[in-house]
Amino acid sequence: MSSRVVARKLPHISLPSALYFVLQFLKKNAVLTVAFSAALVTSFFVPVDAEYLSYFDFKTLTCLFCVLAVVCALKNIRFFYTLAQGIVACFKTARLSILALVYITFIGSMLIANDMALLTFLPLGFFVLHDTGKQKYMAFTFIMQNIAANLGGMLTPFGNPQNLYLYSKFNIPNLEFMGIMLPPFLLSVALITICCLVFVKSEPLEIKGEEAKLPKLRTVFYLVLFALSIAIVFRGIPYWIGLIVIPICLIFADRDAIKKVDYPLLLTFVFFFIFAGNMARIDAVINFFSLLLEESTLLFSVLSCQCISNVPSAILLSEFTDNYRELLVGVNIGGAGTLIASLASLITFREYTNHNPQKVGYYLGMFTAFNFGFLLILTVFMYVIM
Repeated sequence: MSSRVVARKLPHISLPSALYFVLQFLKKNAVLTVAFSAALVTSFFVPVDAEYLSYFDFKTLTCLFCVLAVVCALKNIRFFYTLAQGIVACFKTARLSILALVYITFIGSMLIANDMALLTFLPLGFFVLHDTGKQKYMAFTFIMQNIAANLGGMLTPFGNPQNLYLYSKFNIPNLEFMGIMLPPFLLSVALITICCLVFVKSEPLEIKGEEAKLPKLRTVFYLVLFALSIAIVFRGIPYWIGLIVIPICLIFADRDAIKKVDYPLLLTFVFFFIFAGNMARIDAVINFFSLLLEESTLLFSVLSCQCISNVPSAILLSEFTDNYRELLVGVNIGGAGTLIASLASLITFREYTNHNPQKVGYYLGMFTAFNFGFLLILTVFMYVIM
């Protein structure tokens, strides 16, 4: 009897079904797969040991989890839909609305860091374009928001994670820091504005449907939780407090928000931390970058970002040069370029592909064209004036 039961259950766990499930997961989580593969390969060169624990930025992972959870809760009460209605009512056209979304992301990255700005404002961009039937601008808007987050955060010491690290390591004075970063910041603002004016038509926007009414108490409660997440970013509150308080609150207020958190994105960051940490311990990599930095700190810090991301590049290269001016500029403008040049770009990629899984190739092509265009212009400009 037991053999017949097993026989009846076998089709449900058949190899073709399991293989299909695995392939679908890999297709949906391509960046996670790449990150895992990179971490696995480098682990053969750097065997797992106690130092692996030092790779992980637990504060960043905690902030990501907390903000993702609260954003999911805000989505569930249609908070972003209501904000989208307000933006459309105020700006009325596609061009002005997209400019507003990009500028909000720009400002947000200066105040709450680039990854937090994207987690907050990408959903807003989605609702504005989706509910007005302007999905054709979705990829462009997400890419401009991504560039705005990466480049907008360069102006302040806490705008990008690598800024905070270099600011502290080299004890850079506040005015000198902003003076170094002001030229590429202003050029970035100009380039993003020109792109929005050129590539977006001044088409009228209208959100069809009834006006959303937010539940006041729940909205205030979620915004308080979001403020708690931001306080963690500014180090006003220890990150472990948020990791305890926010999940407990949401378990009682909206358990579904916890379930909807993008856990593959969190794992992607974990694997990239392992990859970057291992790369920084491989002698051949260290010798290679030491040699390159002697030629041009700016150019090769930009190049390094394309391979191992900007935060690991800042940490790695700061051990081999005292030229913090060029290093600071390089690891900021180097956030443009490849998908892994800035881990914040992975947030944008995941958010876009969650909504448009059938347009991955289209997005990557447009992402590459705009990012390398910005990278080339900014690098040439800064190389000439520095």
